[in-house]
Order: sequence, then C-alpha cells, then structure tokens
Amino acid sequence: MSYTSSEIRTLSRLGQRGAVFGNAMAAIAERKDNLKLLTADLALLSGMTRYAAAYPDKFLNVGIAEQNMIGIASGLAMEGYCVFATTYASFIAVRSLEQVRQHLSYLQCNVKLVGSSAGVVAARSGVSHWATEDLAFIRALPNMTVLSAADSLEAVKMANYAADTDGPVYIRLSGGLNCPIVYKEDYDFEPGKLIKLRDGKDAAIIATGLMVSESLKAAELLAQSGIDCAVYNMHTIKPVDKDGLKEIFSAYKLIATVEEHNITGGMGSAVAEYKAGFANAPRQIFIGFSDRFERAGSQRYVWEQAGLTAEQISERIKGEPR
Repeated sequence: MSYTSSEIRTLSRLGQRGAVFGNAMAAIAERKDNLKLLTADLALLSGMTRYAAAYPDKFLNVGIAEQNMIGIASGLAMEGYCVFATTYASFIAVRSLEQVRQHLSYLQCNVKLVGSSAGVVAARSGVSHWATEDLAFIRALPNMTVLSAADSLEAVKMANYAADTDGPVYIRLSGGLNCPIVYKEDYDFEPGKLIKLRDGKDAAIIATGLMVSESLKAAELLAQSGIDCAVYNMHTIKPVDKDGLKEIFSAYKLIATVEEHNITGGMGSAVAEYKAGFANAPRQIFIGFSDRFERAGSQRYVWEQAGLTAEQISERIKGEPR
C-alpha cells in the first residue's frame, strides 16, 4: 500500500500507535481473513474504536491481563490465525516475558507483538510505564524478529510486513501524537536493511526509533561546526544488517549508536556484538540511557537528563576524536 505526502502527514498526527491501529489494521483486515487483533484494555488509547466496530469478529479485548493475552494469542495462532497482540511495551516485553519466551520464541507461534509507548513516551507516568529495556529482553530470544519504527509511516510499513510474514515479530512503537516525520515521501520498506538518510565522511550515526529524527537534527548542528556526519536508520534490531554494518565499519573511524533505550543490551550492543568480530573496526560511542532510571517528567525533560536531545547528541560527537 502506498501513501501520499498528505496521508503521511495525517499518519504523523495520529502518532505511531494511532497510525497502526487507527489506519493500517483496517486495511490489513480487509485482505486477511484470518486476522485477529488482541489488546489488553488499550482499545480507546490505541485508536482501535473504529476497527473494533467494523471487524468485531477480528477483535478481542482481554482486559488488563497481559500475560493471559500472550497465551490466548498463541492459542489462536496454533489454530491458523495471524494474530496481533498489543499493550504498553513495558508490559508486553517485561511483565509477559516468560509467556513470550515459552509460547512465541520457543514454539514460534505466528504472533505479532506490538509494544506501544516504548522508550519514555509515557514520560510522566514514570518508570512503570517506560520501556527502556525491551529491546534487550526480546532480541535475546531465539526466533524473534525485532523492529523499531522511526516514524508513523515506518510503523505502518512494519505492520503490513509483519502481517505477511510467518513467525513471531516484535514491533516497537515510540512516537506519540504529532510524531516527527522522517520519511516525507513513500518508500519501500525492506526489513533487515539499514537505510542511509544522510551522507557524511567524518563519522556515522546509527539510530533507531525517535532518535532517528533527533540524530538528523544533530547532524545538521554538527555540519555548522564543520563536521560531516552520516545518519543511518537501523529499523531492524534483529537480525542486524551485517552487510550494511560492514560497509559502515570500513568507511568510518567513529560511529555513534543512538537509542531511546538502555545502552546495555540495546541496539548499540547489537552493533558492537557484530563489530567485535572485526580486526580493524571503528570506535563506537553509545548514546542512550546510561544504565539507570531517570526522574519522571515530560519526554523532553527525560531526554535531557539522559543526553538524548539533538543538541546533546551533537555535543557528544563533537567532543570525540575522529
């Protein structure tokens, strides 16, 4: 399915969660008779009202019972359904981790987990509703594909890809309402392939989720200081794009990995794990949550504590030898 520039702006206003559940899922339901969408009491917040009314036989609200939802989803998958199951990323990847491991990772059930409000989108709700460890938990599980959307359009692309792919998938949604636009024009989403969004010769930023937009802004700030920085969107955390990363390793002496996630076990760790096998590899700086919980506040406030704003990202890279 293709999108016009006007439709892309509409998806942005809906946010990543609204774009997927208020837009994409209805189109997926039209073409997939075996679709089931499950939620743990987030139908209204996720913009599922119209979907639920239009496709009541393809919708199930299990209530505030996230662990049970994974069991129900896996049972439906065993009966031949393509199942999407969603709630806050903190609950689907942390509270339900045992069920995800046993039913999806081990049994390889055809369930697509959609973790909404990942990172610190639910900033004022505090640590209980943040998801800054979900990538570490889920990517450690065998047989799982792990995706992280940079903007609302990419979130929709991921949902469509997952619907047409057999096996368990985790989609990480972080952008709230009026989500920053990374892709102003439609494009072909290719899972497992890094996307270069900006050329540069001095250093490379590899970012994921909302940090893609912040990293593009950081690159603009660095350019004002005479530092030419490339920016890549790493939307697929597992499996990593080995060929794409190999090209980056050979082209740059400095790379920065930027994520709205703990630097322990996240996207940067995935990059470093692969890089460890090379005899000559660039230095890497990890930009993310520094293995601690920050104080609650607005999302921008939490980012500032963690050093995740465009200004802070640019200053961090500026201070590194290249």
